Order: sequence, then C-alpha cells, then structure tokens
Amino acid sequence: MPDFRSILDDDRIYFFDGGYGTLLQGRGLPAGLSPELWGLKEPDVIRGVHQDYLDAGANVLTTNTFGGSRPKLGLDADPYELNKAMTRIAREVAGDTAFVAASIGPTGHFVQPLGDMTFRELVDIYKEQIKGCVDGGADLILGETHFDLAEARAVVIATRLVCDLPVAMSMTFEGPASLTGTSPLTFVDTMQNMGVELIGTNCSAGPEQMHETLRSWQCRLETPTFAEANAGLPELDDDGNTSFRLPPEPFAEQAVGFVDLGAKFIGGCCGTTPDHIRALRIKVGDASWKRPQKMDNAQMVLTSRSISVPIGFDHPGVIIGERINPTGKKQLIAELQEGVFTEAHRFATEQIELGAPVLDVNVGAPMVNEVELLPELVTSLVGRFTTPLSIDSNDPKAVEAGLWNYPGSPLVNSISGEPGKMEELGPLCKLFGAPFILLPIVGNKLPVTAKERLVVIADLLAQADNLGIPRRLIMVDALALTVSSKPEAARHSLDVMRHCRDEWGLPTTIGLSNISFGLPARELLNSTFLSISMVSGLCSFISNPNSERIQEALHTTEVLLNRDPQAERYIEKFSDWTGGGGAAQSGSAPAKGDDTQGLSPVQAAVIKGNKDGILTLVDVELEAGIKAMDIVNDMLIPGILIVGDKYENKEYFLPQLLQSAETMQNAFKRLQPLLEEDGDAGEKPVVIMATVEGDIHDIGKNIVCLMLKNYGFDVVDLGKDVSADKIVDAAEENDAAIIGLSALMTTTMVRMEDTVKLVEERGLKAKVIIGGAVVTEKFCNAIGAAGWSTDAVSAVKLAQRLTQ
Repeated sequence: MPDFRSILDDDRIYFFDGGYGTLLQGRGLPAGLSPELWGLKEPDVIRGVHQDYLDAGANVLTTNTFGGSRPKLGLDADPYELNKAMTRIAREVAGDTAFVAASIGPTGHFVQPLGDMTFRELVDIYKEQIKGCVDGGADLILGETHFDLAEARAVVIATRLVCDLPVAMSMTFEGPASLTGTSPLTFVDTMQNMGVELIGTNCSAGPEQMHETLRSWQCRLETPTFAEANAGLPELDDDGNTSFRLPPEPFAEQAVGFVDLGAKFIGGCCGTTPDHIRALRIKVGDASWKRPQKMDNAQMVLTSRSISVPIGFDHPGVIIGERINPTGKKQLIAELQEGVFTEAHRFATEQIELGAPVLDVNVGAPMVNEVELLPELVTSLVGRFTTPLSIDSNDPKAVEAGLWNYPGSPLVNSISGEPGKMEELGPLCKLFGAPFILLPIVGNKLPVTAKERLVVIADLLAQADNLGIPRRLIMVDALALTVSSKPEAARHSLDVMRHCRDEWGLPTTIGLSNISFGLPARELLNSTFLSISMVSGLCSFISNPNSERIQEALHTTEVLLNRDPQAERYIEKFSDWTGGGGAAQSGSAPAKGDDTQGLSPVQAAVIKGNKDGILTLVDVELEAGIKAMDIVNDMLIPGILIVGDKYENKEYFLPQLLQSAETMQNAFKRLQPLLEEDGDAGEKPVVIMATVEGDIHDIGKNIVCLMLKNYGFDVVDLGKDVSADKIVDAAEENDAAIIGLSALMTTTMVRMEDTVKLVEERGLKAKVIIGGAVVTEKFCNAIGAAGWSTDAVSAVKLAQRLTQ
C-alpha cells in the first residue's frame, strides 16, 4: 500500500466502510456489552465484518476501537493491548488492498472548565490508546463522532506526540453546531491550523441533513474532506430491535451528493452495512475528485470553542483588546497576586461589549507565578466568554501552560528573534495549531528602519520554515515606535506592513498607542495612524477599544476600503452619532447582543453565567431586605428561563448553559439555609436519574441532573450502568414522581423498557421519561414511557409538565 498521505492529492474518490454496532449486534454482540471487549473474545466475528466491507469495495477499514479508551473500557482492561489486537485484525484483513484507520471516539468526559478532566489527562488517555493502534499496524488515526472541540484537539495532539501517522478528524453536528457549540466552519478552521490531513463529519442524521454541514465550511476549506452519514435515524421494530430507515439504494442516492460538495472520502455510519457501501460505490462510479477552492482569503484564523475570527487583507481590522494587562493597573495587580480574577473578568466584559473580537491576556506582575496563574486565568475566561484569546507572556513556559488550557486556536503574543525563542515556541504553536505574532526584535536593540526589521523577519521566517511551521500561523508585528523621539518611525512601520502584504502575503499587527507616546492628543494621532496603516496592509492592532476616535477610524476606513458591504457595520455603530470626544459608547449604538439591560443584577448574572460574582449580588439583595424566596422566584428562576429559551433558539450552547446552571447553583447554596429557616423550601418533586444497565455514558444525564436541581426538583442520581431493579427500588424508597433514564447506544436503549415494565408491575406512581442521542418519539411510545427529551432544557419542561 502507498503512504496514505500520497493519495490525498490524486483525483480519485475513496470509500470508508460503514457502521459496526448494528452489524455486530446481529452477529451475537449482547445488548449493553462493549463491542471492543466482546471483540477480544470473538475475533473471528470482527474479522468477518472487516472482510465483508472489503468485499463491498471499501478502501479504508475502520478498527473496532471506537470505545477503546481507558475511561470507556474500565480499570480492568488494558487499553494498549486491546487497541493493538483490534488493529491487527483489521490489518490482517486489509493486507495490501486497503488502508486501516484507527477509530478513536469520545471518552465520555468533558475537559475543564466544562468537566473535571484536565486537557493533559485527556491527551495522556488518548496517547495510550493510539500507541496500541500504531503498534497494531494502523495507516492513519481517525477521530470520529466528536462533539467537543477540545476533545477533538486532544486526539490530534496525542497522535502528534506518539507517531507521524496522518490524522483524519470528524465531528458530529446537530443543526448549526456541535453539542458544545462549535460550528462546522470553526471546526475546520481549528483543524486546519493543527495541520490535520483529512477533515470530515459523521453520524448525525441521514445524508441529506449532512449536505448543509459540508456547504457551510467550503468557504475556507483547503483540506481534503470526508462524510459518513447514518442510514437515517434509528427506529425500533416490532421485535424490539433497532433499525434504520434508509436501505442501501436510497442511502446511495442521497450520499452521492457529497461528491459535488467536495468530499474525497465517503462512507457510512450508524445503520449502514456492506450493502450500503456497495450501492454507494456503484452510484459514485468513475466520478473524479476536485480539490476544494476556498473563497475566503483569510490569511489567519483564530478560534475559541465556538467562534472564528478571520484576519486578512480582505477582512475587517481586528481589535485585540489590551486591557487584561497589569501594567499601570493597581487593582488588577493586587487581584492577580491573590489569584482573583474579578477585575480581569470586568475588563473582558467591557472590551467584548465594545466590539473587541480578540482579548489579549497578560498576568506579568510582581510576585505572580505566570506559569501557574496564566493557565488558570485562561481557563476562567474560556468558561465565561466565547471570544478568542491572545496568550501574552515573555515566559515560554507560561505560554505553553496557557496553550494546554485553551480549547481552540489562540493567538500567541509573541515569538521574537531572541536566540532559541523560535526553536522553543515555534514547535509548540505548530502542535497546538496556535497562530502567533512574529516580533522582529533581536536582543535589546530595537530595529529602527524598515530594512533592519525586514532582515530580522526574513531570518525568523526561515527558521519557521525549517521547523515546518505553516505561514497560515504567522502574523508580523510591524513595530510602532514613538514619533516624538523618532519622527520617521511611522513611515518605517508602514513600509514593513506593505512589504509583508505584497511580498510575503503575511498579515500584520501593531501596538497602536506606542506611536503617540509623549505627545498631546494621543488619540488623534493613534486614530489617524490606524487609518493609514489599514490602507498599507495592517490587519489587526492591539488597543483599548474604549476610544471613540479609534472606533471611528476603524469603521470609517472599513467602509472606504470596501470591507463593510453596504456600510452595514458602520450604520449599526454610528446611526446615532453626534461627534465629539469621550468614551466609545457615548456616540455609538449599544453593544450588540446585550439583552440584560433593565434586569436585576442577580438575573443578569444568571444569564451571563457570572458564577463568581453571583454570591455578592445575592448578598446585596438580602441586605436590601429582599426575602430569599423572592430572589428565587423573581430573579433566579426568570434568569434561567431566559437561558433555556436561548439554548432552544441556538443562541446559547452547552458551555453557556452549564455556566448559567452552575451560577444558579451557587446562588441556591447561599439561599438554601434561609429558605429552610423561613419555611419556604417546601416539598420538592423527587426525580430518580440513571443511565441504564450496560451503558457507561453519563454526560447528558449529568447535565439534566444539574438543570433539574435548578428548577426546584430533588434529584437522586444513581449514576451509570444501573439495573432496572435498583432504579425502581430507589423510586419506591424516595416516593419519586419522575424516573429519568438515559442511554447513548442503540444496543442499550432497549434496557429502558425493563424499568417501564417494572414500574407498572409494582404499581408505582412514578412516570418514566427517557432521553439520549438514539432515543426517538416512536421508541418512547413503543415502550410505554411517559415522554422523551432531546436535551436538558426540554427534559426540564417535560418533568414540569408531568408534575403539575
């Protein structure tokens, strides 16, 4: 077989295999048992499935290792040996006629701040699994069915640390975004920054629903892509078995459309069989693949978990908010020394509301350990805000620590010409897919002329090229030196900007306020220099967004450079403009998206997820004489209701939902003793929650538990892999009104019926509600459950309706 990377540039279309779960179930896999552990005992069955897909025309066989990580297998299993054994089986069947893709699925855990696992721990877990796959003979590492960008990045980083095999990475989307709020385009932006060789999407619903996902990322896609759809949504037949609605021919009719959308590899996911792949190969025929041509010419893209910020000559100038920097800020310094982030959060909120698309984060202050504090602040900001960050430190170890705590592609500020700096930070930026600012300074000497700076830049670019760092990760600081002492400084900066744009195609940035140091009316000079610089190729600038003149210069220049179609952003910003000085907001429209104006501070804190500040706000209300129950009924509950609406309307995603839920929990803990003293706590409906027997997935269940508690339910969480007997015993013991059951797999969802039947046999009043990715209304009705939900918000509404 050729090296997998070598086929990525040819004009052929290749085929992955299809689903494994339903096939293995049909060949003896017991419901609820791990397919990977069962595969160790039944290697011939696994071998037979691989052979069937090979005979159907698959060019890539996927290993039976999707759930082969330590958290999924349990402490008694050996992940390395299992993954090695399962990969060897696929390798033996594939021989020299097909590639072997090592399947790496989610662990079932969220990374901090969404969960309790650190990113380093997750990478180590994947390294263990991937080592087994590599030693078993895999040709590539395939991360699939991932729904959180941080976990997808962990698979890529673990692979790079273990081997040099190519990486294919796939994410599953529900409508416009993944479960934790990542859009298809932000997923592609992040994976391309990391140098992933093959980018795709799998699972979800049927092929037709996947078409929109492929369309949505085409504008910036440069990497070969793949698509593996389900054979429709799962359904339960009359015999209690799971089936999928799309037979091979209709599936192929829909999936062939992936070719026109640029897919180089096509396959199937849940419910597809060798017959589906055979039909798909016939339908595609001799069609050729054409490499995607991106329409968006962004030179660089920064990402958070849910937002992309493109930077380039055809894009609006990007303000990198400079306020989270202790220089000259006594209050911020004092808090950082105590490990407190209230002031940092305030600066973040202020700058975001003023329109800064990126926030610079610096903790360099006396008596502050940057290596410890910078990653803590990064994690804290990631938990509250979706705005991409710029990690700013002179200490490479602090930068590295910050990178380990960031879920997307942050900006690194910066890599200078100091000896060894590029060698130390460059490979880290490449590994993490983190764009960086190239600072043309060597030693303590500032290069005054453009010629001097360009020599340093050329040398640093050569070093980056030798390290294999792609130009898409590099932005140049054009250096703004003060014109009060060096009158020619501005002209030299402009020359650097033009050269970087015209000769190297590199975007530039600048520390804007440096240009005017020591002169009066500094904002006048800064804003004028900004307009000239944007014409010369400046793409971003580090500045305080709370400047009316800077905002005016930015938005007016965008209109004149034809980078603001129909002057839409300009009109929105300045429709009420009256001129004059002052803060940026005095002559501009209110901050977009701030819908908490006029609400109580407590309610606004719930909506914004201010879990650190909520206790102080609650205490203020109590000191003002407001009763604890009134705070709950008039502030907390209305706040979480708004959050629920935002989640249902896709304005909020899982990170914001969790943040608001935890904020409310903090407030409840403070108010609970007072409610009990006043006799206002009242009787709460009891809900028993559990993941059914044989299923070890509990992320969704845990989120539902948290939300139910916030809405006044008394939740008893039995955990995962719980038998029907234990569930019903707990319901009877606690006089439960609701039993909530969760299952992620088609092989375990059938266990839900056991609980429904047992509740009926014992004559309990408890109503059973069910949920999970594979659960449908038809299945709910078939087993006699009282209702089903698709997410935590709908689960709460269902529970409320059933207990009224």
